[in-house]
Order: sequence, then C-alpha cells, then structure tokens
Amino acid sequence: MLKSALRTIVIAAVVSATTAGAYAANPKVGGAAMFESKNIVENAMNSKDHTTLVAAVKAAGLVETLQGKGPFTVFAPTNEAFAALPKGTVETLLKSENKAQLTKVLTCHVVAANALSTAIDKMIKDDKGTHDVKTVGGCILKAKENMGKITLTDEMGGVAQVTIADVRQSNGVIHVVDKVLLPKM
Repeated sequence: MLKSALRTIVIAAVVSATTAGAYAANPKVGGAAMFESKNIVENAMNSKDHTTLVAAVKAAGLVETLQGKGPFTVFAPTNEAFAALPKGTVETLLKSENKAQLTKVLTCHVVAANALSTAIDKMIKDDKGTHDVKTVGGCILKAKENMGKITLTDEMGGVAQVTIADVRQSNGVIHVVDKVLLPKM
C-alpha cells in the first residue's frame, strides 16, 4: 500500500512537472501567458499588443477559420506594426466594403503548416539563404535569417522581423512580427 501511494505521488509529480514545462516553454505575448491548450484566436485575444489584429480578424470574418483544426502558422503583427501603416489605412481596411482587401492582407500572414522557427531556419539554410513561404492568401514571403532573427520580406518589399518566435497553440504556432506584411494589390 505504501509502495502504491508512493508511486502515485511520483507519477503526479512527473505529470505536474511535464505540464508546467509545456506551458513554461511559451513566451508571454503582450504581457499575457500563451497556452498551448488554447487556439490562435483565444491566445491572441489575451495579448494587449494584438488588439488591432484581433479586430481585423473579426472584421474579415476569419475567427472561425483561425479557431479551426489547422495547423496554422501565423505571423502576428503588433498594434505598433498596424499603427506604422500610412494614416487611415487600418480604418479604411476595417470598413465592411473593404472586407476582401482586409482578408487578403490578413491571409498573407497565415501559412497552412505548423512551422516552428527551427524548421524555418532549416528551410532557409537548405535554400541557400532565402526561402519562399507561400501563404494561404497566395502571397509569397521571402524568409531570411539576419543576425539570428528570422525576417520576412513581403510582396511590396517591406521587411518584418520576428520579435517573438514559437508561441505554440493548440492549432499551430504564432510568430510575432514588427511590420504588417502586404500583398501586391
């Protein structure tokens, strides 16, 4: 009986340590804990740095999609990234008559895969320094490694840097970026 109780305690300690380790691996985003058990939308809604992105995802009608099974890799621009766009751009994109254009911009931040930074780094190296990343929006991003950081060049020549990598989700991964990636329009 003592052996059985001791085994139960050891198993509980291992499970607890494993669970704590799984959640500790995720960085905080926008001051909020990010949980692997939650999907992309649930976690993004908790980040104070992604309120514009969440509003845009809602306006484009992409909430249900990004809550789906996936897997998805989302390059998630911060509020500062959206604020850096020319004055009035975000407000214009959020208008209902511009839903198609907003959807195109947002889906150029999404890849239909679960691509952690190590996998992206390997693809960059395998492709001799630049890897083409095809998004669900049909955009081609150019991924490169620059001083240990992944950068993405969009179709308009803008360059975004991954500032927080490998935020694991139940349906994929988020990489926080410092610029909005723009498609050719």
